[in-house]
Amino acid sequence: MNALNVLKITVLALLLQSHAIHALAGLNIQHWTTSQGSEVYFVENHALPMMDISVNFPAGSARDTPETSGAAGVTHHLMALVAGGLDEEALTNRFADIGAVLGGNFDADRAGFKLRTLTSEQASALEAFSFVLHKPDFPEAVLKREQARIVAGLQEAETEPDSIAQKAFMRSVYGMHAYSLDQSGEIDTVQSLTVADLSRFYQTHYTAKSAVIALIGDLTLTQARQIAERLSTGLPQGPAVAPVAPVPALKTASVKKLPHPALQAHILLGQPGNKRGDADFFPLYVGNYILGGGGFVSRLTEEVREKRGLAYSVYSYFLPMAELGPFQIGLQTKKEQAEEALKLVNATVQKFVEKGVTEPELKAAKDNLIGGFPLRIDSNGKILEYLNIIGFYKLPLDYLDSFNDHVAQVTVQQVNDAFKRRIHPESFATVIVGAE
Repeated sequence: MNALNVLKITVLALLLQSHAIHALAGLNIQHWTTSQGSEVYFVENHALPMMDISVNFPAGSARDTPETSGAAGVTHHLMALVAGGLDEEALTNRFADIGAVLGGNFDADRAGFKLRTLTSEQASALEAFSFVLHKPDFPEAVLKREQARIVAGLQEAETEPDSIAQKAFMRSVYGMHAYSLDQSGEIDTVQSLTVADLSRFYQTHYTAKSAVIALIGDLTLTQARQIAERLSTGLPQGPAVAPVAPVPALKTASVKKLPHPALQAHILLGQPGNKRGDADFFPLYVGNYILGGGGFVSRLTEEVREKRGLAYSVYSYFLPMAELGPFQIGLQTKKEQAEEALKLVNATVQKFVEKGVTEPELKAAKDNLIGGFPLRIDSNGKILEYLNIIGFYKLPLDYLDSFNDHVAQVTVQQVNDAFKRRIHPESFATVIVGAE
């Protein structure tokens, strides 16, 4: 990479971060649909001569099947390696030579690619970015090499208590639903993937009608429209990808104990939680800060760590997704204390659900969440990710502007009501890796 370009983009990225919060005030998100059916979300900001672009698709691991587990992840991975007739070195150099940065994201719902570049280099950067989106090559030799690497990683994960626990937890919570599938796939299914499988997955899931394009930075509306149209037009022109199936509720509790030589027991428990755009999102979000999301000021930490010393850390969180994402509680403790710690966690959650939160707890939680919010949008890259979330999950355009207002308006009654209706400790799925 040219040293001058590296210095330029590094300095500009740091300056851009310092400008981001100011630029966010009264964030003006412009939204339209391209002629090919792609949704576009754009924020104009001429503070510095840079632009950030991302394109997201409903092409995450939930689009796999048990027989093809890993196809989504491998497709996404190879798209950024070899494309447009360029080998790995040539494609990497296309970005490096102009100081542009190619990135990506992948989870159960989404697969996407990001581009950061100086606006003066946008023509070359967009050409290379278009190769990744429009012309992935999936060469056999690269696939075989990456299959071996991924399988080695999966084999290693099978020995790690954290990985074992998370995989077993998701299976216990989601059963046969696609959210139960491991994002990296399974050893046998990854080994059996073919070039045709990847090409088929790309053509089916990376369609223009499914794409969400987000742009922020030194662009006019006219330029943004032209870029979005170009990116959209080159994508496969198949139908939009169907929504993920609804997640069924857990009807009965389950406990899975898995032996492991680790010194500590790794415990996960929970249930399907909430989804993006959920009417209970803010009461659950604020309430969980009090329960287990607030670190040392949370109820779980107070009961499990501070009062009884059963674990160094214990946490809870909601991970909203297109459908009900997991509500998860996790901790590690000595093997001989696992049953005692688990009993205490369940009792703490049960008491929280039954008796609710207090006004002082709620005020402290809201103050902390509102005070910390600027750190979540303190760079154009972070704002870009929120544009992706707003677009992909069809959230209101004022989602960021109104976020703190929604937090501030949450009441004790709303928190207590939401947790009573939504969280059912008597039906939790529990996994203990390293149980005695």
